[in-house]
Amino acid sequence: MLRTAIVGCGKVGHMHAKALAEMDNAKLVAVCGRNLAKTEEFARQYGVLAFNSIKQMVAEADVQVVVVCTPHPIHRESAVAALDSGAHVLVEKPLASTLSDCDDIIKAAEANGRLAGAVSQRRFYRPCKRIRDAIDAGSLGKPLLGTVTMLSWRDEAYYNSDPWRGSWEYEGGGVLVNQAPHQFDLLLWYMGEIESAYGAWANLNHPYIEVEDTAIAVIRFKNGALGNIVVSNSQNPALYGNVRVFGSNGASVGVQTDGGAMFIAGMTSITEPPINDLWTVPGEENMLDIWKKEDSDFFNSMDAMIYYYKVQLEDFMKAVISGGRPLVDVVAGRRVVELFTAIYRSNRDKKPVYFPLMPDDADGVY
Repeated sequence: MLRTAIVGCGKVGHMHAKALAEMDNAKLVAVCGRNLAKTEEFARQYGVLAFNSIKQMVAEADVQVVVVCTPHPIHRESAVAALDSGAHVLVEKPLASTLSDCDDIIKAAEANGRLAGAVSQRRFYRPCKRIRDAIDAGSLGKPLLGTVTMLSWRDEAYYNSDPWRGSWEYEGGGVLVNQAPHQFDLLLWYMGEIESAYGAWANLNHPYIEVEDTAIAVIRFKNGALGNIVVSNSQNPALYGNVRVFGSNGASVGVQTDGGAMFIAGMTSITEPPINDLWTVPGEENMLDIWKKEDSDFFNSMDAMIYYYKVQLEDFMKAVISGGRPLVDVVAGRRVVELFTAIYRSNRDKKPVYFPLMPDDADGVY
């Protein structure tokens, strides 16, 4: 039972607290936040200790693992403080809003001999894992084309729900930073390292926010494959998010990770189960309807909003206990930040961006 703490008392913090309450290999013992009244209320709700200093919390509550649930631009501050205090750290997505912050987290983990990971719970969805298994088995031949399409909606009430939303300073970006990282992580998990990206972004119909609500990109992967990204918060009502992979043998596979109204942690429920929405692997063409039913039945049998946080938390705790690696480590987390940073830089400089990317003094100011 790893003694675990949460930093950040917002909506996602509550999701992690509820997931931890159902686990056998971790126990929530403390919470840390800047607003003392809010932190103490969170602590009372879950029967844990309240702190406003991460260093003090790790020492006095004997914390072994810290889950960082603060706004993106202060992920680095919270994660590094926890790592320097001797705790292992799991950071909510995205790992950070800049590459320099990502690198500081990675360096702190290495310097302190501690494990660090990034939250990307959609990797644990059955349909998402099925695609990774098909790629590993060679069922697609060589992946040649990967696509991300995420058409969703965020209204003014959403951006008003927290004071940090919708600004460069406090959110670090828009749809690229907050909504698309899950799909970006899947694309990179399936397709591999990127060679170059050319992208653009715009704010199409949200005049009350500073950041982008829509972005597109064309990608060339190091293995010669191509990729395409279309992500937007400007479609009302929300439609879907999917990731698709097309192989050299002509086979195609896809997952709809989000359907109906897009899930907002702590505000809405998941309206449609994740499903494989495309599957033409030779010999498995007739499995699609069977898998849709099985995956939907499984999804509807439990609280999916909590379950997949729990599964990733369990995976991370097992890695801490065994000394192994979690499915989503900080290197994978940095790759997502590298991708959305490339799109921002490409839009800024009006030219393709080549990988790997190093921190840029202008990152975070677009």
